[in-house]
Amino acid sequence: MSRRLADVARKVGVSEATVSRVLNEKPGVSESTRQAVLTALDVLGYERPSKLRGERARLVGLFLPELQNPIFPAFGEVVGVALAQHGYTPVLCTVTAGGISEADYLELLLQQHVSGVVFAGGQYTQQDAPHDHYRRLIDLRLPTVVTNAPIPGLGFATVSTDDAVALEQAWGHLVQLGHDRIGLLLGPADHVPSLRKLAAADRLAGDGGFPRELVAHSQYSLEAGQAAATRLLRAGVTAIVCASDPLALGAIRAVKRAGLTVPGDVSVIGYDDSALMTSTDPPLTTVRQPIEVMGRMAIDLLVAQIDGTAADPDEYFFEPELVVRGSTGPARPRA
Repeated sequence: MSRRLADVARKVGVSEATVSRVLNEKPGVSESTRQAVLTALDVLGYERPSKLRGERARLVGLFLPELQNPIFPAFGEVVGVALAQHGYTPVLCTVTAGGISEADYLELLLQQHVSGVVFAGGQYTQQDAPHDHYRRLIDLRLPTVVTNAPIPGLGFATVSTDDAVALEQAWGHLVQLGHDRIGLLLGPADHVPSLRKLAAADRLAGDGGFPRELVAHSQYSLEAGQAAATRLLRAGVTAIVCASDPLALGAIRAVKRAGLTVPGDVSVIGYDDSALMTSTDPPLTTVRQPIEVMGRMAIDLLVAQIDGTAADPDEYFFEPELVVRGSTGPARPRA
């Protein structure tokens, strides 16, 4: 017990006596200090006294699908700041191959009595992945917000970048530069944001839709992007629109490995505008996701649910912004 008091007191920056008063429900402690002590118990892994277990911890589960793409840590930082402003602490959950599953992470979070959950990505974005564990959140009425893809039939509040607008911006830029053989380098075939981009391309292409020989699906990594882009180059594309910045960097590598230049021979557009895209060679033209406003909206929706407002089943769309840099240029005249 004395070690627990000392650890919690050190974490919160109060005396052991103050921690003891909170644990024994004694008066003389402010509500903010009381909540900080309870949160510290949860963060440090100490079990709450039985009389306090029914309360929600001021913890929020934050699911990031990966950390290699800088856009996800950046989104996590925005969400973390917004949560702190409301007095909550994020608990980071990152799913890796062979590691803890999403469903297992959820069970761990529920054991910690979290106040809510925010998903920046995950199995819900893939149509063919298991979705059963999400219904548990509905059954428990746990405040939840997801991003960039709704979960059909569950009615979670959703905050999304408008994938159709993103594709239209990239496409319009390349058409203005004279490109008429544009390839799409997208995520997995069942990935909802990629499907939305492909649907927008079909609308732009008109009758018959977008030529499927100019579409390549890939896992979201630089190496996978390079392999997929190589297939598009064999199909004779003069420009490639990518579903993420790492995929775009893989496409640039594929172009260079083929003995071609960017943008002299092939233009490349990314998606996200993640960190360091101004420092690549060439600097990457990309479609910027508005993660600042999306992150704040996600937390506003979550806190409203925590405070008792019913979950809003609507999907809030935010408009992206095309950022033109050095990886796009005029199409080379045909011989």
